[in-house]
This record gives sequence, structure tokens and C-alpha cells, in this order.
Amino acid sequence: MAETATTNTTAAPRPAQRNSNDRRGGGRPGGRPNSNAPREEKQFEELVVNIDRVARVVKGGRRFRFKALVVVGDKKGKVGVGVSKGQDVQVAITKATDVAKKHLISIPVVNGTIPHDVEIKLGGARVLLKPAAPGTGIIAGGVVRSIIGVTGINNLLSKSLGSTNKVNIAYATIEALSSLVPKEEWLHNSEAKTSTKKPAPKLNSDTKTESVAKKETK
Repeated sequence: MAETATTNTTAAPRPAQRNSNDRRGGGRPGGRPNSNAPREEKQFEELVVNIDRVARVVKGGRRFRFKALVVVGDKKGKVGVGVSKGQDVQVAITKATDVAKKHLISIPVVNGTIPHDVEIKLGGARVLLKPAAPGTGIIAGGVVRSIIGVTGINNLLSKSLGSTNKVNIAYATIEALSSLVPKEEWLHNSEAKTSTKKPAPKLNSDTKTESVAKKETK
């Protein structure tokens, strides 16, 4: 009988499993970041109000650039406006944002609205702001609404008069907001005004008789 030769088959070794924790950046070896990583919240909200293309005439022709108007606010009573130019739109927006963050102002907010009426005229633009009751909302349009939307004010009445230049309206709105006086300082300001008023001079009896004599002679 012929002996049947038996062949021993050995299984190929399995590749070692990679540990998911050994991957760089918590993702693939290619470097994709982990989507579960916590993201940093922005402190300020940036809003691009307007972008214009401006030209400057030089000897060789015209040089075109872009001018950006950006509003920055934290919705907690701080707001700023910046205007800047750049060769590219993104460059102009970045520069305008930096300018706005350097010129932030604080606004007194009382029950979601401003403490009193204010009207400011700057250049050809004139802006009127009035407080409103809860539930009214922001009654404004254009640039004024964009600025008020990032301040934290929920109820406001406004009217833009005069020029329609967006830059002038933006600066007039910021000037109006910066001129607001908190309610706690109203009494202090009124007392200071009354103390600075000079009392009327008192007339003696001799001066009174002299004035009466002069009127009689006339």
C-alpha cells in the first residue's frame, strides 16, 4: 500500500491590530484632526456690513483696491466699527476687523434697551435712537440694524436721517451709542449742572431807587 503523504498547512500570521489611540491627532495617519476635540468659542461676533471697490488714478492708469466696513460686538454691551482698505477682499476685512477691535465702546443696556433718547448728527448723517418696550424688537434698517444686532440690545426704535453714506451712518450710530448715560448717573449730572449755575445778583435798596428815578426822568 502506498503511504499517503500528509502535508501540514500552517496558517499565515495575522497582522497586528493598530491601536486607535496611537494615531496622530486622533484620526488617520494623514493628520486629519479629531472632530470630537473642543472648539474655542469666539469672544466677538464679526459682521461685514459693506464692501466697495475704490480706485486711485496714477501715472500708469488706475489702481483698484477694496474698502471693507466691519462691525464687531460681543452681545454684552461692547461694539466697535472699523473701516480699512486692501488689495484683496479678505485682506481688507481682516484689517477692518482689527481696527474695530481696537476701538470698542461700552453701552449701558437697561432691560434689553437703551436708557434714554439720543440724536447725533455726524457729517451729513443724522441718527435717532429711542428706547422701546419689551417685545418690540429692533426697529431699524441697514447699517443701524447691523450695529445694534451685535450689541445685546433687543428692543429699540431708530431712524436714519440725512445722508445715505454707510460709513457716515455707522460712525454716527457709534457716536450716539457712546453718548448714552446710565440711569444711575442722571441725578449726579443734574446736581452738577445746578451747582455750576451762578445765582442772580441781588440789588440793594439804593440801586433800586436809582433805577426808578432814572425811569421817572425819562
